[in-house]
Amino acid sequence: MTTAKRLLTGAACFIALAAAFPGPSIIGATPALAASEVRVVVNREAITSYQINQRAAFLRLRRESGNLQQKATDELVEEAIKNQEVRRRGIKIPDEAVDAAFNNFATQNKLTVQQLGQVLAQAGFSSDAFKDYIRAQMGWGQAVQARLRSKQRMSEQDVVQRMLAEGGNKPTTTEYVLQQVILVVPKGERGSIARRVTEANNLRSRFQTCQGTFQLASALRDVTVRDLGRIAAPELPMLWKADIQRLQPGRTTPAKETERGVEFIAVCDARTVSDDVAAGMVFQEQDMAKLGKQAEPDADFLAELKAKAQISRR
Repeated sequence: MTTAKRLLTGAACFIALAAAFPGPSIIGATPALAASEVRVVVNREAITSYQINQRAAFLRLRRESGNLQQKATDELVEEAIKNQEVRRRGIKIPDEAVDAAFNNFATQNKLTVQQLGQVLAQAGFSSDAFKDYIRAQMGWGQAVQARLRSKQRMSEQDVVQRMLAEGGNKPTTTEYVLQQVILVVPKGERGSIARRVTEANNLRSRFQTCQGTFQLASALRDVTVRDLGRIAAPELPMLWKADIQRLQPGRTTPAKETERGVEFIAVCDARTVSDDVAAGMVFQEQDMAKLGKQAEPDADFLAELKAKAQISRR
């Protein structure tokens, strides 16, 4: 189930709650919420009464019942622990991915992005807070996957035994030689992102070989070209994986807005590999997919982090 589908039950929920929370009464309460106090500290990270009130409003949107202040506090404590682990692992979710999930959520609930923002605001939440929530869910998902990969890494003996158990067939995968092109856009100049997208697409239209990228890029300002070397299909980053696997050598992915600016990936070469290392990666990817279908694959990981966390409630 996708992040968006887990958050709310559907359009009917939004429509009913939009009527239940008239704009003026909720918006009028915002100054009171601004008088915020620290209620919990999680590993030196503060959670304020304002954050708790906003999350309680979000829980109402999700049709939660019971003590919403307590539930909101508990959810924010867990979210802080998750975000800290995400940062520790150096995981960054691009704004583009968050915006796409936000837009997709609006579409699934038969709302425009503007209407979704209005419903959230009327309920005492906000579009930015919802996007932060989406980013946290995405980041945590990647952290869980990274942990599972490290725990599920197979030895050479494990790979051989697995192949024997499956009839002696050695699985194959595709190994790509990739090149990354970044048209840098500093945070203070994000208003120029559309121009950079145009420049990226012009560069893509003239792309022929990875050897020629450096010369093409030299005509543009603030462009970085990185040779990424050989990367097997199971190890491709999720942001680019689907696009790369559709391409033949000599082609590029669509340009994407990221935290660095505008990027695309060029496929320099591709080949089929079937050695023991490739087999191990394929088996691991299969096992990860099975684990991902379980109801709560991250529960033990979160419990482990929570047990180590310093949590001070005030």
